[in-house]
Amino acid sequence: MLLIVLSCIRRKILVKLYKSLVRPHLEYCTAACSPHYSKDKDLLERIQHRFTRMVPRLKNLPYEKRLIALRLWSLELEERRVRADLIEVYKMLNGNSGMSFDRFFEYDTNGRT
Repeated sequence: MLLIVLSCIRRKILVKLYKSLVRPHLEYCTAACSPHYSKDKDLLERIQHRFTRMVPRLKNLPYEKRLIALRLWSLELEERRVRADLIEVYKMLNGNSGMSFDRFFEYDTNGRT
């Protein structure tokens, strides 16, 4: 029983360390320079793949199931990058970003969508 509790604590600590120390480096500046080539996306995904194998009791599970168990998103999928892009556009629109909204976008003046 104690081994199971220690395993859960270790898993939580590893995930917190990964999310706070490693993943920010992998996702740094994705709004400005998102990887477009699949080889670049694969390199980023391999780092997370390696991390998920380090977690006790998950080593033998398939990668997708390890992600679900650790509540992580795949870096290869576009959801995180699209989310980061949308957050940056929202900040630009509301004046909370260092970039000007007008520099990247223009408002439609003809009234049609």
